[in-house]
Amino acid sequence: MLGTIINTCTIVIGATCGSLFGDKISERYKQALFNGLGICCLILGANAALPNMQKSEIPVLFILSIAIGALIGTKLDLEGRIERAAKGHKREVQGLTTGVLLFCIGTFAIVGPVQSALSPSHGWAFNEPANTFLYTNATLDMVGSAVLAASYGRVMLLAAPILFCWQGFFYMVAYHFSAAMPEPMRNELSIVGGVLIVSSGLSMLGIKDCKTVNMLPSLLVPVIFYVVKGLL
Repeated sequence: MLGTIINTCTIVIGATCGSLFGDKISERYKQALFNGLGICCLILGANAALPNMQKSEIPVLFILSIAIGALIGTKLDLEGRIERAAKGHKREVQGLTTGVLLFCIGTFAIVGPVQSALSPSHGWAFNEPANTFLYTNATLDMVGSAVLAASYGRVMLLAAPILFCWQGFFYMVAYHFSAAMPEPMRNELSIVGGVLIVSSGLSMLGIKDCKTVNMLPSLLVPVIFYVVKGLL
């Protein structure tokens, strides 16, 4: 759990620095950072999805997950509801969504808390090898949150508690019900998450607004599938 706490703190530090010094960066350089981060989203998303596709038990599950999740999200109009709740701040919502996907989806963010929970010290030892994933993730997230906050502002601070709850969920499930989080489920989550990160990157680069928020329910499909499979 120590790794998750450190990871959360680095996002707060990065987002704070980015929002404080963002006003001192001209729009020209902000756009350059924005474009660079969009390209990074494409690379990171592909890196999260492609290696896990090779380990997938059901290669078509991620396709079904994206399709079902997109239909549910569109029916519920998740993106529209969030934008209306945020009083039309579409750009900030997009930034926060991108940040949450970058910070929460991927091998480090999912496997890290699981390994910490299953380690002898349950992840509370500073030099615990299981925390290596999260320390690496924390470094990446601090840089990413600073760049995002320079463009989107203080809204990126909200990514910190979301990350804490996300990793805390995986930690608690692994701590109490290790069998409930099988490796195939984690693989499928990484694939679907990688696709969503690529979707965010396309939106940031202005190539295609894929309505990524509406596709967020896709992350629930692999979980529901393996829970049902475990009950049969």
